[in-house]
Amino acid sequence: MKILKQNQLRSLIISIIVSVAVLIIFVSFSGPVGLLEYDIRIINGFSDNSSLPLVIWCASEQSDLGGRALQERDDFSWRVRTDMWGNPHFVCTMKWDRKRKKFDAFKVSRDVRRCSLLRKCSWLVTENGFFFSDDEINWKKDFSWP
Repeated sequence: MKILKQNQLRSLIISIIVSVAVLIIFVSFSGPVGLLEYDIRIINGFSDNSSLPLVIWCASEQSDLGGRALQERDDFSWRVRTDMWGNPHFVCTMKWDRKRKKFDAFKVSRDVRRCSLLRKCSWLVTENGFFFSDDEINWKKDFSWP
């Protein structure tokens, strides 16, 4: 009788472990219900850089978006999908003239709140620095060129 209860308990524990493992694998590939997508956009806001483009290169651990040379008012945009582990985290390197700046273009822990209900995260890069907006109307300076 005691052996039977131990076997039942062992079977229950194994069933729970297998169920949790299957759930983790399922979530890893399909993502949990309610995942959010965010639109990321970087705009060249220089007043005149016709002879010198803003060079941009963006990547995350999972994907490399490649490089672009943005002329005045050009933009580069992409869509990201969050997951339960706080991914993705996109870092961009900007180069203009002799200046270079690396920054977090999208970081889940910072941006899920500030990108608003529209889930829009926009960056305006100018001679004066890097400005963030969730509506492309109201811009707030986040940092300057080095």
